[in-house]
Order: sequence, then C-alpha cells, then structure tokens
Amino acid sequence: MPPASHSPGLLQSGTPRSLLPAYSGGIAGCCAKTTVAPLDRVKVLLQAHNHHYKHLGVFSTLRAVPQKEGYLGLYKGNGAMMIRIFPYGAIQFMAFEHYKTFITTKLGISGHVHRLMAGSMAGMTAVICTYPLDMVRVRLAFQVKGEHTYTGIIHAFKTIYAKEGGFLGFYRGLMPTILGMAPYAGVSFFTFGTLKSVGLSHAPTLLGRPSSDNPNVLVLKTHINLLCGGVAGAIAQTISYPFDVTRRRMQLGTVLPEFEKCLTMRETMKYVYGHHGIRRGLYRGLSLNYIRCIPSQAVAFTTYELMKQFFHLN
Repeated sequence: MPPASHSPGLLQSGTPRSLLPAYSGGIAGCCAKTTVAPLDRVKVLLQAHNHHYKHLGVFSTLRAVPQKEGYLGLYKGNGAMMIRIFPYGAIQFMAFEHYKTFITTKLGISGHVHRLMAGSMAGMTAVICTYPLDMVRVRLAFQVKGEHTYTGIIHAFKTIYAKEGGFLGFYRGLMPTILGMAPYAGVSFFTFGTLKSVGLSHAPTLLGRPSSDNPNVLVLKTHINLLCGGVAGAIAQTISYPFDVTRRRMQLGTVLPEFEKCLTMRETMKYVYGHHGIRRGLYRGLSLNYIRCIPSQAVAFTTYELMKQFFHLN
C-alpha cells in the first residue's frame, strides 16, 4: 500500500490528518448503530412505557413491532439516528484523542486515569454538540403507526421549536444525559484502553498482531477487539443506565401523559422510582441494553481501530 501522504500533515487528497480520527469515529458510529437499530427502537418503546407495548418484554416487543408496523417499524427513527451518529462518533473519537494528548502533555497525568478523564470529556462534548438530533430521533422512534405526531425529521424540528420553548426545547433532558454520559463514555474508553494495553503487554503473541499500516505497532486481533469493546460497553451501561431512562422520558416530554410530573431530572427519577421501582423502572430494558450495547460498542471500537489502520494513524 502506498504511503498516505508525502506531507506529515496531509493525505494525498489534501485532507488534514488531524481530521482522520473524526472520519474514523463517524464511520465507526454509523456501523455500530446500524447493527443494533431494531434494538434501539424497542429500547425507547420499553423505557418510556409506550401503551401499545408496555406489558410486553424485550423479545415479545421485537415480535410485536413487525406485526403492528411492518419490519421497517424496527428502523423507525433510524434516519435521524444516522444524521446524528456520524457527527457524534466523529466528535467523540476525535475529542478523545485530543483530550488524551492534552491531559498527558499539559497536565502531566498518565497511566489509566487519563483514559477515564479523556473519555468522560469526549462523551460530554459529543452529547452537547449533537443533542437536538438525538431528541428528534427519540420522538420519531416513540411514534407508533397510525398515531404520528411528526411526519418526518424536519417536521419534528419545526414542531418542537414552535411548541416547546424554541431552541431550549431541543435540550430537555440534557442534564441527566451529561451525568450519565460522563461515567458511560469514561468507563467505556477506560475499560477498552486498559484491556487493550494489559492484553498486549502480557500476551502479545496470543492477543495481538502487527498493525497493517505500521508493523512496529501491535494491535489487538479483530475478535479480541470485539470482545474488549463488548465488555467495555456492558460495564459502562450498567453504571449509567438510570440516567439513560431519565433522559428518554424527559426527551419525550409532551408526548407522555405524565409530562407535567417529569419536568426536571429529580422529578423524573422520583416519578419513575415511585411508580415502577428500580428493576421495572430505573433499570427497565437493561437486559435489552446488554444485547444492544455489547455488539454496538464491540463494532464501534473495532471499526475505529480498523479505520485508524486504513488511514495510517498508527
């Protein structure tokens, strides 16, 4: 394979190398979310107790949605998801690389802690930048065939802006999202990075192989990458899940009948806990989230590592 560039700062196409982590992250995010799009739809329906499916479990809902809405019903809201997830993944992975360098070189913090800090900061940065798109995606995913409030992405943007307080209406539920994302992204990047460095240090021949773009650099074998990404996702989701449930309910806002009882993060968590408890409320749909987030994070981290090799970033 020819070298990526004659200049250390540019590809042959003229693309700045500093943007390549963003492209890699965006592609990784899209691949990961497309893999688990049906599970994402079911998760939204269960978390917010949609009245058509509230008495069903995960697998019953997966069967019921195609029966009621057709198989494309499992992908409702996925268009908005793809519009959101490319910039989200791009910002998150690029920010992680930049924050990690800044924390190590400027603050003098190294070891495993810098991954935790950089991951948390990267996750919060990506969320704040792409939150309105996530809001619209959730609204579209919650709709059931025949009961549409929004006809599409643009209509959803216009309606929320007109009826829910203008620009601020797109940021309902931002606080629980940030509080949940900080540990989720931090623990996710921390766990994956730690498993990767420990694995390559203690069992390089068993778990690693030379990078395709730089034989002097060891990278994890693909199936080990998938395993480490899945473990990272599972641990991170368990820690942050109650915030995810709270965020979804706040994002749905006026769509839910109990809207006025869930105006703040505290009120929403109190309402969910009081009416549904911990297992059926704050952790409702967690089993689905394991099924969803383990392959999602596995694909995301693995794709990102492969794209780094493709773009000669090692």
